[in-house]
Amino acid sequence: MAFNRSGQAAPFEKKVWLSSPTMHGEELAYMKDAYETNWMSTIGENINCVESTTCERIGCGHAVALASGTAALHLAVKLAGQELYGRPEGGKGTLVGKRVFASDMTFNATVNPILYEGGTPVFIDTERDTWNMDPDALERAFDLYPDVKLVVCANLYGTPAKLDEIKKICDAHGAILVEDAAESLGSSYKGRQTGTFGKYNCISFNGNKIITGSSGGMLLTDIAEAAALGRKWSTQSRENAAWYQHVELGYNYRMSNVIAGVIRGQYLHLDEHIAQKKAIFRRYEEGLKDLPVSMNPYDAENSVPNYWLSCMIIDKDAMCQQDRGNTEVTYVKTPGKSCPTEILEAIASINSEGRPIWKPMHLQPIFSGIDFVTVSGDTGADIFARGLCLPSDNKMTPEQQDRIIEVIHMCFE
Repeated sequence: MAFNRSGQAAPFEKKVWLSSPTMHGEELAYMKDAYETNWMSTIGENINCVESTTCERIGCGHAVALASGTAALHLAVKLAGQELYGRPEGGKGTLVGKRVFASDMTFNATVNPILYEGGTPVFIDTERDTWNMDPDALERAFDLYPDVKLVVCANLYGTPAKLDEIKKICDAHGAILVEDAAESLGSSYKGRQTGTFGKYNCISFNGNKIITGSSGGMLLTDIAEAAALGRKWSTQSRENAAWYQHVELGYNYRMSNVIAGVIRGQYLHLDEHIAQKKAIFRRYEEGLKDLPVSMNPYDAENSVPNYWLSCMIIDKDAMCQQDRGNTEVTYVKTPGKSCPTEILEAIASINSEGRPIWKPMHLQPIFSGIDFVTVSGDTGADIFARGLCLPSDNKMTPEQQDRIIEVIHMCFE
């Protein structure tokens, strides 16, 4: 390893990111086509192609191209709410006064659409096998709240949840499943692509995802009428009239044909990106095997993740003292031990980017007082305390990754 004059590991000249866009060239050609044909708005061949490609790749009946994964989640939740509770009057949300079960350890975009529609989330704890929603905790939640009819489940870091089990529990209780597959495009569970297990689902093309449009998302469903309604809502709910006629609330959520051009070019490289991400995961797994840590888990018998982010968790007895507040953190350096904060600081010192694990929703100040259901004593909080996301950019060279691995080793000296 290269060191500077102070004896510290020398930083990379060019930053190694957590997960940045990887562009190839076809994207620009499709964007140029949108420009040259003047289809720069929310209609065009790129949008049509991205929707059809998504259906073919994932195996869903209908895909609606939207401005973001969050927009897709919002319309998925709205569709479910309207199906369950009817069309609201006066622009009110579809879930006013209703509880909704939701993944606890996730990005808050999974949960926010519940609030957009006036609902109240109930957070379901995480299980250790996949770091996703715990089916046992979900079953307990239905025992506690038998009237709940909607579940929103995320696939964390590209790893499928136990989707069959979760779907069966939902079906047994007459509940609709919305699958947040924003991070798991290209992943599969029991031979079936994620994004197809719920009645309404979403994927994301955000700038850091496995493929990107810089932004963008997709609503997925097998129901033609629901896809048509989602498409209508996404274009301000304009009625079929010669003038602008509106009878219900709408949104400016439709994807642009320019963004769709980027995604169209990226789809050509999805399998390549997944292979690169898998190689990064395996290199970390091998390089860190002699440390008291383990990689983010998945159900190897039933699932194939897309390895979007490589994460690790430190063994309990190898954790030094770490104290986190809402915005600040301290730790005590201890020989032979480490903590996520120390490792993230060490990674940052060589000009590379890591990140803490998603902080569970029930620990977020905005959700103070919201119900939380667990059967195992708050697994998500424990993973958050001991885990971190490692630099996972698929442009990172093996030599750069080896240096990151060496820096992690130094934290345990």
